[in-house]
Amino acid sequence: MIYLTTRPIPATTMPAATSENQKNVCERESDRIQKFFIRPSFLSFSIGIPFCIYKLLFGVTAVRIGSATSPSLVFFGWLVIAWAGTDLLMNTGRALLDLIGIPAKWEYCTIAQAGRIVGQPMVFLAIDTVLTFSIICAMLWSGWITILTPAEMFFWYAATTANLISLSLVSLYNEFRKV
Repeated sequence: MIYLTTRPIPATTMPAATSENQKNVCERESDRIQKFFIRPSFLSFSIGIPFCIYKLLFGVTAVRIGSATSPSLVFFGWLVIAWAGTDLLMNTGRALLDLIGIPAKWEYCTIAQAGRIVGQPMVFLAIDTVLTFSIICAMLWSGWITILTPAEMFFWYAATTANLISLSLVSLYNEFRKV
């Protein structure tokens, strides 16, 4: 017999198989999105490569400023450029290998690679993050950002956009998962 009602059916009266199937579909979809956010290609394009751009532009700016005032600042700038270039190669390589389905045998950056040697790559990756954020702050607070060329500013803006939008998307996704 079929009963018609105008009241909504309480969730407790729904067949268990239907709600369990819906839950499984949602979990699979959630897992798929979560897996995307932790893929090396996503992490490299949204965090690693933007961080390399910040480091590179900081080094270039140090060389530019130091060439008129301080040979030691020029030397420091070239060290930062070499660091940024190495990290850029590491991130690009990881992203490309991930896209073709091959796991990389190295970390995202030189500092994390050093951390791998002592068994703490994530701690050293966090140190790299602090250093990069310090570089960003130094560029902003020193006023060095104002001497970037228009092309360099484009890269700074692109790095900032990629980094902040991806961070926002991951945060938004994590909040939706809580609901």
